Amino acid sequence: MEDWIKNLPSPAIEQILETAFQWFVVVDRNAKIIYLNEDYCNFLEVKREEAIGKHVADVIENTEMHLVLEKGTPDIAAPQYIKGTYMLANRVPIIIDGEIIGAFGSVTFRDLNDWKKLSSHVRKTLDQIETNMKQYRESFYSLSDIKGTSNAMRKIKETIRMIAPTKLPVLIEGETGTGKEMFAQSIHRLSDQVDYPFVKINCSTIPKEMLEGELFGKWDSSTQRLKSGGIQRAQGGTLFIEEISELPTTLQAKILKVMQDEKVQPAGTDEEIPVDIRLIVGSNISLAGLVKEKQFREDLFYLIQAITLQIPPLRDRIEDLPELIHTFMHQFSSEVSRQDMKLSRKTWMLLQQYNWPGNVRELQNVLQAMIHLSNGEQINEDALPIYIRRQKPEYTRLNGTLEEILFQVEEQILQEYLENEKDKMRIAEKLGISRSTLYEKIKKHNL
Repeated sequence: MEDWIKNLPSPAIEQILETAFQWFVVVDRNAKIIYLNEDYCNFLEVKREEAIGKHVADVIENTEMHLVLEKGTPDIAAPQYIKGTYMLANRVPIIIDGEIIGAFGSVTFRDLNDWKKLSSHVRKTLDQIETNMKQYRESFYSLSDIKGTSNAMRKIKETIRMIAPTKLPVLIEGETGTGKEMFAQSIHRLSDQVDYPFVKINCSTIPKEMLEGELFGKWDSSTQRLKSGGIQRAQGGTLFIEEISELPTTLQAKILKVMQDEKVQPAGTDEEIPVDIRLIVGSNISLAGLVKEKQFREDLFYLIQAITLQIPPLRDRIEDLPELIHTFMHQFSSEVSRQDMKLSRKTWMLLQQYNWPGNVRELQNVLQAMIHLSNGEQINEDALPIYIRRQKPEYTRLNGTLEEILFQVEEQILQEYLENEKDKMRIAEKLGISRSTLYEKIKKHNL
């Protein structure tokens, strides 16, 4: 065997390593990569020269090559979750003269369609794992679900990408309906805790006398058992306390203690349970203002406020409205199997002029109702709530530079005239411009 290998030229050995396995990696005794075949590099989107010398865990997600080195035993047909799907990997230590000098790993099934080649037991197990993981992951919002390209939204998304991998507490402030939970879930989904629970406790919907048990757990005398609270259920993952401004100051002190000591004491017990959680809190009012008014603990505020996301109300990022409308229209029309539904020009104008005090949540509810109230392919203004139809135009509320604002105002005025008057000559006369100028402006605004 050794003589046969010696007779193989280096290019032949390289060709075998490149083609004998779909994906193949070799590490030294310190779990640093010494070989990675080209197909695996392409899949991982890394350059071979950059991967060589790095710890395998820094290049291949969820790898256990380093554990195989520690145990010294092969790990055959082990499920490994890489880039959104489960695969089957073999990991084998390389032992020379009784000493582990490295290990090699290969992905044997990189496509779950290859399940047919597996035993029915393994196939059913992997199927259940994939189903459960898919349902768990899909239950969370991600950054791609948060629509908006305004400067404010871009900065928030950039901040989330930077701070998500850490375990630092995060404060999310924004009016009711701005989607604070979506931002909290997107942080969790980008974090290292994504495979652990995301637990939400809404302080505004739970009676004050029940909040302690819901958060910290309590001893249930009727069952003689300890009932876990949100903190224990979030072990290893993320706890999102929504509307923390509603939390009594006594419980604010307990939250502070949990974060500092990494232990929780359930109500009615002397027991302290170790916990490892990431804390994200949300508030629809300024906590800094509450601190000044002595209605929120200053020490807890300084613990959670280092990273603060200020979610702007919809009226302050009105340039994101078209994308939001298109997204919700597609979503809700798909639900009723009416893909071709469109908004009339007048309906668009009224939606753009409205102030949206209920923010994105109100927009969702209005569009969903409009789709259900409309019969044809076009949704006219009579499907709008009456308070939106009767609003007065607010041209001064538009955002942008003076040139951009004037452009938007001109478009709105033209839209209003075109909705109410079919004779272009009369419109030109009313606006004090020539008909040719009117047609130029209509073309400029794509009306």
